[in-house]
Order: sequence, then structure tokens, then C-alpha cells
Amino acid sequence: MTEDQKNAIINSGKEYFRQIIIPNHIKNLERLKLSKFNINPFLVNYLAAFLCGNTEPESLAKALIYPRILATSLSTSFGQNIQTFISSLEEITGCASGIEGIDIEFIDAIDHRHKYCQCKAGPQTINKDDIATILGHFKYLMNKSRLDKMGLQFDDLVVGVLYGESEELSANYKVIDSHYPVLCGADFWEHLTGDKNFYYRLSKAFGEVVEEDDIDGSLMIEKKVKEIAAEIIEKGGL
Repeated sequence: MTEDQKNAIINSGKEYFRQIIIPNHIKNLERLKLSKFNINPFLVNYLAAFLCGNTEPESLAKALIYPRILATSLSTSFGQNIQTFISSLEEITGCASGIEGIDIEFIDAIDHRHKYCQCKAGPQTINKDDIATILGHFKYLMNKSRLDKMGLQFDDLVVGVLYGESEELSANYKVIDSHYPVLCGADFWEHLTGDKNFYYRLSKAFGEVVEEDDIDGSLMIEKKVKEIAAEIIEKGGL
């Protein structure tokens, strides 16, 4: 893959965060109200004291907001919208596939064979039912290869997991990996681009979007903490 293509993927990833991930993240933060939380009063008071050293309303609000806005909602948004980023990969690499169940096709930078790849977001993002679906698509392509004399090998059909480590792959992925390779995180990006550092370049670029667009998330979070704290005071505590 050329350096221009690699830079195009990075820029596309930034735009994906700029246009989809960040606006959804901010929207989820702005929508938060005390009634949106399923509160365990024992845990939230403990977590507030552990985090801030006290159980004042603002500390309780932080114990509620931080896990939601820094983890759960963001991970959900990324997973739900990942097909948008995958579509940009198809366009940039010129390797969109017209085969059902295959997202992209590319020449592997490691073994130089033509790969048929289904892309997934992260190492925990498929369920048990997905196993049969993925294996079914790959089996169909292998059978077609025999009929059409395409010369496919089993390791020409791969699942590309966009982030994570191989050790983090769920049991569902491991079932697939016993039949066809599952390339995870840095491994996937190296096979696609030929650059062993590309995964880290890409992940760093996503963080740069916040700096480039001068977004101060800390002010937004602090404002929401005060709003939730006011609700806790009005309610009389948790």
C-alpha cells in the first residue's frame, strides 16, 4: 500500500471521529439526567468516596458520569457506526468486495496473496450466532473457488478485527480462528498496509482530532457533573 493510501486512511479515520463519533459522544453526554442511571446506592456512594474521598453530590455525580461517558457510551457508538469507517476503507483501498459476507479484498502485504476479508470492530464484538454466519459465507466462497478454479486457500479468507490484541479475542472469534485466520489489531493493519506501526499511527490520529478541533471535553463534563449534582441535591441524596 502506498504512503498516500495510508495517509488517506488516517485522514478518513479522523473524519469518521469528527463527523460521527464526537457528535454522538457529546450528544450522549448532554442527554444525561439522573433518571437515566440505574443506581445502586451502595456502590455509587462507595465509588464516590473511592474516587473523590467523600460522598458529596458532585462526587456522586462524577461516580455516575465518568464510567458512562468515558467508556460505555463511547464504545457503543464506535461499534454501532463502525461500518461507516469500513466503507471508507473500501473506497480508499479500491478493494470493496461485491461478494456477500466480504467487506474488502486486498493483496496481503505479508504473503502477497489475495485476501477476502470480513471486518469487525473489536475483539469482543461478535456473538455466538455470528459464528455460523461468517463460517457460512467463507464456506460458500471456498466451494465457489473449487468450481471456478480460483485457487483459494483457507488462509485467504480472514476476519479483520480493527482494534485489540489477539489475547483479547472472545471464544466466538477463537472458534472462527480454528477454521480461518482472525487478524486482530496491529496484525490486521500490518497485513493490509505493510506497515507494522500503522495501527499505532491510526489510533494516535484519532486522539489528535480533539486537539485539532479545539474541543474541551473537560468543561462539558464539569458542566454535566454540576447539573447531576443539582438533581441529587434536589432529590435529597442517593
